[in-house]
Amino acid sequence: MSETLTADATPPVVLRPTLKFLLAHPAHFIALGAGSGLSRGAPGTVGTLWAWAAFVILQPHMSDLRWGALIALSTLAGWWACTVTAQHMRIADSGHIVWDEVVAFWLVLWLVTPAGFWGQLGAFALFRLFDAVKVGPMAWADKTFKGFGPRGGFGILLDDFAAALCTLLVIAVWRY
Repeated sequence: MSETLTADATPPVVLRPTLKFLLAHPAHFIALGAGSGLSRGAPGTVGTLWAWAAFVILQPHMSDLRWGALIALSTLAGWWACTVTAQHMRIADSGHIVWDEVVAFWLVLWLVTPAGFWGQLGAFALFRLFDAVKVGPMAWADKTFKGFGPRGGFGILLDDFAAALCTLLVIAVWRY
């Protein structure tokens, strides 16, 4: 964040976070997906790819109970981190905040396991489509919970969980 403050001592809007911003607060590090949200292009896609890579690395060491606990705790930590980071950026739902993609895509991958590479790639493509298009439940969540504070932080996460649900529904219909 810039060291220069405006006349009313309000920090400026952070349109594109930097490494310095990422490391300035633990919430920033979480919300920006350990740096994956710093991508100049398509940070949501980069964050989802980071989530996929982390899932592949963690999967051999995780049970269903551990995945459930990790996703639940990551959701709560993400709610806090997304709320704080959005307030610090002064942008209600910056595309650079990618923790919502991370946790929601972990949920998708966990529930489609034991899908192989092609199944996971299909889940990735569907999830990104639903997250980017923002129709139906994603649009509702995005509009209803837009803003700052805990409600806004919840909304940042909620539209991605709606995208995860739609992804899982399509996969379930496809499989049966």
